Amino acid sequence: MAEILIRKDRRAGRITFARPQALNALSHEMALAIDAALRDWAEDDAVALVIIDAEGDRAFCAGGDIAAVYRAGLAGDHQVGRDFFRDEYRMNARIAEYPKPIVAFMQGFVMGGGVGVGGHASHRIVGDSTRIAMPETGIGLIPDVGGSWLLGHAPGHTGEYLGLTAGRIGPGDAIFTGFADTYLPEAEWPALIDRLAETGDPGGIEGQPRPAAPLETADLQAFAGRTVEEIMAALAAKGDEASLAALRRNSPLSMAATLALVRAARNDRSVRDSLAREYRFTWRATAASDFLEGVRAQIIDKDRDPKWSAPAGEAEVRLILGPLEDAEMLWEECE
Repeated sequence: MAEILIRKDRRAGRITFARPQALNALSHEMALAIDAALRDWAEDDAVALVIIDAEGDRAFCAGGDIAAVYRAGLAGDHQVGRDFFRDEYRMNARIAEYPKPIVAFMQGFVMGGGVGVGGHASHRIVGDSTRIAMPETGIGLIPDVGGSWLLGHAPGHTGEYLGLTAGRIGPGDAIFTGFADTYLPEAEWPALIDRLAETGDPGGIEGQPRPAAPLETADLQAFAGRTVEEIMAALAAKGDEASLAALRRNSPLSMAATLALVRAARNDRSVRDSLAREYRFTWRATAASDFLEGVRAQIIDKDRDPKWSAPAGEAEVRLILGPLEDAEMLWEECE
């Protein structure tokens, strides 16, 4: 069975994740297939818009399928991961910059690589089951796929909070923080998809009032701290044990790099700038970060007991986010 279904339906290009048994995890091949379809449809006058949805109730896409990256990295082959992240990021940029409307219907888990697909669409629809997160600090990575761009443009210090804690948010907070645009109960999605395919016009998308957004009134001033250590000290002072527990679980190096990435993204001109900076970390991820240990503990062995590297300071962050010389992210193939 195909992992992803790509076809034309009346006036729409249709992309459907078709791995519900794997929570629609995004493989390298799927990322390439999405990118190729978008290339084709950009110049196809018969395609007025693109619809991206997913099979199953549990997930739109719960993240990237990183098992192959892990196995290769463990064997000392770091190119497998570098190729995957490069091609995925080019696809993310194409979605963000696409010349035609892209409508994403995001139910259930929308995490990591799923945010990279749905979160950059021009029209992002969520329902009651939607749970969005950038959980990468928990596996020794960073919020990539343009996640630092989205987090960097979230209001207040919600970007730092979500990036460091790997917290999950529902539909109300997804809209409040800028990860989504429209709330619509999932029972109404099939009729809207049919109408979009028939008309090719996203102008008729009508949502319902946004659900409650707890982050809108949350006190996140502690996350204004200059470093992760300062943030943790502020959280301890205010007695925020839930946030502290999350930060104590996650990779110190990943959190320090995430803090730098989110704040740098606020001055970026486009998502490409953020993706290129993220690539500096992920290019090095299997060779010089906590990524292999995080994947082992959380996904492979599932002992939930990663042995992280020592807390990271400014020097370590500069090193892992430093220029890649000839390996920097290139965009020629994304034009």
